[in-house]
Amino acid sequence: MPAVESESVAAEEPRQDHGGGDPTRDLPLAGQPPRERRDAARNREAILAAAQRLFEREGPGAVSMDRVAEEAGVGKGTIYRRFGDRASLATALLDASERDLQESLIRGPAPLGPGAPAVERLIAFGHAWLDVLVRHGDIVLASEHGPVGTRFRSAVYASHRAHVVLLLREARAAAAADDLAAALLAALGSELVLFLRTDRGLDVD
Repeated sequence: MPAVESESVAAEEPRQDHGGGDPTRDLPLAGQPPRERRDAARNREAILAAAQRLFEREGPGAVSMDRVAEEAGVGKGTIYRRFGDRASLATALLDASERDLQESLIRGPAPLGPGAPAVERLIAFGHAWLDVLVRHGDIVLASEHGPVGTRFRSAVYASHRAHVVLLLREARAAAAADDLAAALLAALGSELVLFLRTDRGLDVD
């Protein structure tokens, strides 16, 4: 789709202000990240909406980045510049769910949030992540699909691991916290959980 691609590239290039408007209106405030331009934000929302539709209709494994670009009406260059690969695109689709989970871990009611014994909070975290896998398991799996170690290098895994290690140390398992955290999170991997549910017929309980 060459015509769409050229339009998308042009849309994302900086615009010059030839009028008499305030030249500082798009500058970021000190100490804050630069604001996303409106056209870039529109492209991002269009891409995420298109990916969500295709993933739900056909499954993440059957959907290419080119298909998402076509569905979103943007050029292939735009989607690759914005997200890089399908795993990063899937991760972006999970952003809202992960933000909700992190908010619950930090400020939510016990036992998922603070105020309960460490072991109870660990169990609650396991239940919460299983709920995410039940709702979005295919997308989580797509976000972890890539070179060896993709899952373990992700920001999501790092935050989950830090939370589990902290709770294990509170539960007086400090000497083995790192190894235990790896083992517990391995049991909550998307591929294993999806396999047990689909191929072995196990329910969540």
